[in-house]
Amino acid sequence: MQSDFFNMDRSDSWRGKPTPPAILPRIARLDPSVQAPLPIAEMADLFGVTHRTLHFYEEKRLITAERLGTMRVYDANNIRRMAVIGACREVGISLSAIQELMEELSDVRSQQEADALFSRTLDNRRRELASDISSIHRQIQQIRTMTDGCIGLTPISEQQRPPVSELEHRCLALMTEGFKGAELAERLGIDTEALADMESELIRKLGVSNRFQAAAKAIILGILPH
Repeated sequence: MQSDFFNMDRSDSWRGKPTPPAILPRIARLDPSVQAPLPIAEMADLFGVTHRTLHFYEEKRLITAERLGTMRVYDANNIRRMAVIGACREVGISLSAIQELMEELSDVRSQQEADALFSRTLDNRRRELASDISSIHRQIQQIRTMTDGCIGLTPISEQQRPPVSELEHRCLALMTEGFKGAELAERLGIDTEALADMESELIRKLGVSNRFQAAAKAIILGILPH
């Protein structure tokens, strides 16, 4: 059975104390079809979130609900606040950054100031994403460096594997653990010049271009265990 809430004039039935109007970014402007106050179910549907998410935002003091009989409802200002929160979450802005933004918005005195604050928050997120993209590209390049010449290879029989000495095998194993340079040489009990010669020989034997590829190919060919 449909609640009586949907059969009444919301403006007449609303007896709560709405949150004082705040100046929010223009993105928070409501569609004329959205009529406040909104019950929690409609609020959740409007922003594509769960009731639990709305309760969570209430706990974090980002939005506030009032009571209309047995219904939890949100006034126009809280609907607009949720629009800002939703826009921020869509681009991955952290909860702490949203809290900081909403706190700063509570002190603005003009629409221009509110829009500038929101724009600054978006710019900060843009820089974060640019940094993440740069890091991802570096990691992808490192993977390519480590695996070029190894893609498509499968383990082969021991007779088919390039012959490596016990010391070379240990060197490859330590390389996969991240050892290099003087530390690797010390682990092997040799000097750095001897290590350089050994790495060059392993690169030649395995038919690769660098020490990273040598370690990766040794695993792929079954010379080292996965």
